[in-house]
Amino acid sequence: MSGMNQGQLRAARERIVEDHLAAEVDHDFARALATFARPRYEIAATSEVHDGADAVSAFYRESDTAFPDFQLVTRRIQYADDAVFHTVIFRGTHLGAWRGLPATGRRVEYPMLNVFLFEEDRLVCEEMYFDLLTPLKQLGIARDPTSVSGRIGAALNHPLTVGGALLRAAFHPRESRGRGGE
Repeated sequence: MSGMNQGQLRAARERIVEDHLAAEVDHDFARALATFARPRYEIAATSEVHDGADAVSAFYRESDTAFPDFQLVTRRIQYADDAVFHTVIFRGTHLGAWRGLPATGRRVEYPMLNVFLFEEDRLVCEEMYFDLLTPLKQLGIARDPTSVSGRIGAALNHPLTVGGALLRAAFHPRESRGRGGE
C-alpha cells in the first residue's frame, strides 16, 4: 500500500498518464517507457502482448518507423478505481513497415481507447482498443465487408466459408437471419 488517500492517488495517476502521453506525442519513447513500473502493452485488436522493457521498446520503434508523424489527439480522459481511460484519435502517415506491411504512404485516422492500468500509484499496463478494419481500409488493404467489392473479395478469398454460409441460408433460412427475430 502506498499510504496515499484517494485524492493523492488520483493526482499521482494523472501526472503519470499526462507524462506518458506527453512523451508519446513528443516521440520520446525512453521517457514514455520510464512512466511504467512494469512496462506492458496489450493490443486487443491483434491479441498482441508486449511485456517487458525490451518488448515495449520494440513496439515503440515499430510504431515510430511505420508512422513517424503520428499524433495522438485526446478526446477525453476519465478515471476509475484502478485505471485511467484515455479516448484518443490516432493520426499518421504510413511511411515505414507496419506489422509486415510495406509503407503505403497513406494517412490513417481512427479512434482508440487506451486503458492505463495501475497498482496503487504504479503504471503496470496500457491496454489499447481500436477497430483494426478501419486503419486497414484506410491503408488500402482491406474492404468494408458490406460493400459490393468487399463481398466479392470475401467470396474470392474465402470461397468455402462464404459458400457454406450461402448453403446454410438456402436450407435453413430462419437460422441465417439470426435469433433476434424469433
